[in-house]
Amino acid sequence: MHSWTDTLRFAFQPVVNPTTGAVAGLEILARPESGDILAEARRDPELDCRLAVSAVRAAVRKETLLPLFVNVFAGTLADLGGLPSLHDAVREAGRLPWEVTIDICPPYTHVPQPALLEAVAALRRQGFRICADGVGDGDVPLRLLSDLTPDLVKLDASLLVRPAVVRAMRTLCDGLGALLAVEGVETEGQCAAALAAGAQLAQGELFAPPARRPAADVYVPPRSPADLSVPRSGPSVREFVRPAALLPATASAGQVRALLTGSPDVSGVLLVDAEGVPVRSVHRSRFLLSMSGRYGHALYADRPAAKLGDVPRTVGVDATAWEVLDVVAVGGRDRTSDDVAVVDEYGRCVGVVRLADLVRALAETRVEEAAGLNPLTRLPGSDAITGEVDRRIAAGRPFALGWLDIDHFKQVNDDAGFAAGDELIRAVGRALQQAATGGARVGHIGGDDFLVLAEPEGLDPLAAAVLDAPWSAGGRPVTLSLATVLCAPGSVTDHRQAAACLAPLKKAAKALRGASWVLGRAGVPGHETRRGVAPAATPTPAPAGCAVAEPGGR
Repeated sequence: MHSWTDTLRFAFQPVVNPTTGAVAGLEILARPESGDILAEARRDPELDCRLAVSAVRAAVRKETLLPLFVNVFAGTLADLGGLPSLHDAVREAGRLPWEVTIDICPPYTHVPQPALLEAVAALRRQGFRICADGVGDGDVPLRLLSDLTPDLVKLDASLLVRPAVVRAMRTLCDGLGALLAVEGVETEGQCAAALAAGAQLAQGELFAPPARRPAADVYVPPRSPADLSVPRSGPSVREFVRPAALLPATASAGQVRALLTGSPDVSGVLLVDAEGVPVRSVHRSRFLLSMSGRYGHALYADRPAAKLGDVPRTVGVDATAWEVLDVVAVGGRDRTSDDVAVVDEYGRCVGVVRLADLVRALAETRVEEAAGLNPLTRLPGSDAITGEVDRRIAAGRPFALGWLDIDHFKQVNDDAGFAAGDELIRAVGRALQQAATGGARVGHIGGDDFLVLAEPEGLDPLAAAVLDAPWSAGGRPVTLSLATVLCAPGSVTDHRQAAACLAPLKKAAKALRGASWVLGRAGVPGHETRRGVAPAATPTPAPAGCAVAEPGGR
């Protein structure tokens, strides 16, 4: 009599970091030659558990060192609890539980939530990571998603046509301490949309289809210049995390050598304790040099590998690329090529970052920023500011967007000459830069127009610094106009809507006499005149959801 295992095969599909092109892990997919074993497993928790165990064993036979993603139905977890047989299979395979992510799959309907949450807690105690799968195309309740506090959330690619939803999910994931992945990505457009909306991981046919052998290479579309625009604080370390090669802290030097010689792409090994916390870092070149020396193998092969390791360098998952460089800069030059371990809030290793990835990305960032600088003021153009606006909207952060220009600038050029006009523009740009503290950013979008992005509480000192200064060109006094719109979380959906709210405010500011400042709030009618003398005017409607401004011009 044939068993279901006789006709069952498994396929592997990579989960990809689209920023670096690195494979973050392999999802193991059941591929029966006949029948619908997944439908049976949905009804039979014991069968579903055996499928998960078989998936792990199939991965071991392929000799992959990559982290694994194993699918388990939510109902199975609620019925069976912590899946001790899966834990045993992982240990028998020589893998560590924190190298395995449990993809919890829908349906969730009729699954007892207390039992599911208890099972997830048991899996976490064993060391497994948790992924909420099928979000957006399944039936997972939002409250349950919050209670699960997953390490990863997988969204269906169909949601990419609604980028605001994906950005909102990224904000939720940041609050939960989870990464956001998009699955089912089939086109370069979807990949670009996923990146723009804040997804950190992705999988789908575009990168590599499911295959019987784990993919060694994946296709990742080249990023556009707009994708490379990053905030001044630098990109998040999450964008550069690679899978870590992990061994228990008790591993011998011979075990480390076997791993390194069998995996030429591995640059180092982290030795971790029973909780997954890095205790020693073994650098590939230094370790193999020690082992290859005279009597090296005889001296070290059976001794603990920790004796040939160094204290690991670690950063938290919320660190920026610049903070990683600060960590690398501390200590001897001989360790600049060491992997840096990325750890979660409990100190457990979630992966490593390589210095080469960081340097390449930061260099690209600087090149793109330099290409976008205005040649007159050396300030970035509008793309840098609008990109940061979208990031703040996605993160649910309040912000103030301002537009500042010089009144009657054509007359300034006509009367004082273009050289005096250029010097005035440079002086205004310098004043804005000096006043832009507390994370504020300034852009020069051409002519005498500047964009300012600031925290709401930073507006008053910034406005005073530029509006109260005496300005002149060729001995002729000059005034400035400033329009700002305050955007609370949820009041605008992207930088285009924020700009639409700002446009009528600029018109209102230009209608005032003297140095002027008009302040509005996105989604709230009307505006406040902070500076300037307003002539009588008839209000005109502004775009939907934006502040109403008065017409006029000067």
